[in-house]
Amino acid sequence: MTGGGEAIVVTFPTALCRPCPVRTLCTTGKKDRCQITIRPQPIRQALDTARTEQAGTDWRDRYKLRAGVEGTVGQAVAACGIRRARYRGIKKVHLEHVFSAVALNLIRLDAWWNGHPLDRTRTSHLARLELAELALAA
Repeated sequence: MTGGGEAIVVTFPTALCRPCPVRTLCTTGKKDRCQITIRPQPIRQALDTARTEQAGTDWRDRYKLRAGVEGTVGQAVAACGIRRARYRGIKKVHLEHVFSAVALNLIRLDAWWNGHPLDRTRTSHLARLELAELALAA
């Protein structure tokens, strides 16, 4: 079993996998050993169909909309803490959501008027250490 359902996972030892002349056809992994996951045929066909569909431009265009919505929800959680309602009752929770939406719009307007980009890219721990090291060296 794997995280995605039933599957057979076959792992070849390093001594067999590394010297194999067709290793690049079998795996794209950078490790010294090869691991192959064999899924039941209906699941494999569903995966292949989904991957084929996702390679098209129509799917990418639809996904851009979802990515925008996900960004808005993430910003609402970070800025307004809307993951949990502060109040009980549908009317109060609705009012809280309306206030959160107004707050997000004001944050975005302020950023747009002042020319500040809204997206904050994440910096990995290693990159932060590199930046700190460069700052100390300067």
